[in-house]
Amino acid sequence: MNVGDVESEPGERASGWLEVTGLPTGGSERLPVVVAEGASEGPTLWLTGGVHGDEATGVAVAQDATAAMDADFLRRLSGTVVCVPVVNPAGLRRNRRHSYYGGDDPNRYFPDPESSSSRPPSVQERIDERLYEAFCDSADALVDLHTAQVGSMPFVIRDRVLYGERRDESEAESLAEDLSRLVDAYGFPTLTEYPAAEYVEQALQRSTAGAALNAAGIPSFTVELGGHSVVEEDVRAAGVAGVFGVLVEMGMVDESDVPDAVGAPGTDVPDAPVDYPVRRAVHPRTETAGLVRHRVVAGDVVEAGDVVADVVSPHGDTTDTVESEHDGYVIARREGLAAYEGDPVLSMAVRDDGELVVPRDADADADTDADADT
Repeated sequence: MNVGDVESEPGERASGWLEVTGLPTGGSERLPVVVAEGASEGPTLWLTGGVHGDEATGVAVAQDATAAMDADFLRRLSGTVVCVPVVNPAGLRRNRRHSYYGGDDPNRYFPDPESSSSRPPSVQERIDERLYEAFCDSADALVDLHTAQVGSMPFVIRDRVLYGERRDESEAESLAEDLSRLVDAYGFPTLTEYPAAEYVEQALQRSTAGAALNAAGIPSFTVELGGHSVVEEDVRAAGVAGVFGVLVEMGMVDESDVPDAVGAPGTDVPDAPVDYPVRRAVHPRTETAGLVRHRVVAGDVVEAGDVVADVVSPHGDTTDTVESEHDGYVIARREGLAAYEGDPVLSMAVRDDGELVVPRDADADADTDADADT
């Protein structure tokens, strides 16, 4: 396997760099790459982390999953794992979500063959395209490792598979089935991504996993590993176990050959507290500016009409309440005490009756949720 300057051999793990752009001060921006190649041929799984520079646990899971693949394990592995633990080194240097190349979200610049622009590509767009080209060359599946808000439950985001110019409905159905098997194997609660129109409006088809899935046709999903900024050890361990669960599902290794130090997928991860399908929602929102006092915590089940937060004045007087418009459960409380009109107070998993395979130009079938975090 050859990625960047890394050339691996069967049964070995090698590391190096993928150069993605030049720097004004000399040298180049480069992404760290680890390639763990099994002794036998088989599929290739890509792991990416750190596309947001403050999402520490995702970086740690990517690093530690490949570190667990020692020589004994690689003798039993059929196929290859390619890991890029830091996709956004410019953000990591500042411990910030965004890079300093453009100041906006670096996870919205991967290629989308069904859209076009008359402007030249930005630096971040060029970086993302070079990484996209690298994983398109070899990936049979991709897992993109993230974190969410402080205090967040861990969960997996499963994008809807879009059909249209890139694939017909039957091809999309087959891709969705492959994706479902991998998502289930990871062992975390699963949230379906936004409805198609909102998904495209927020350019989520240009996220790492979104582009891999809906542009390249590679089964890909996003993992949210708790809160950002520091490594959460229990979630890190569960995230590593999830990676090995995916390897087993892909037929790259037998379950009995998973290292003893790696737990079973889903261990120490809270189960979804509802039994109906859910989608991600940045919801509900306050219509009154003030200071937010939450009445719920991550994992709480709510029904439409339940009050989930109070809004108080600077003097402490209650000025309004915030109600959920959906059945579902709380993923995380939104950070910050102060809120303006229209600001969200929670991230939620809300009941979802939508299809998992949809036309790209489908109308949104639910309320619009802005401020996507992926």
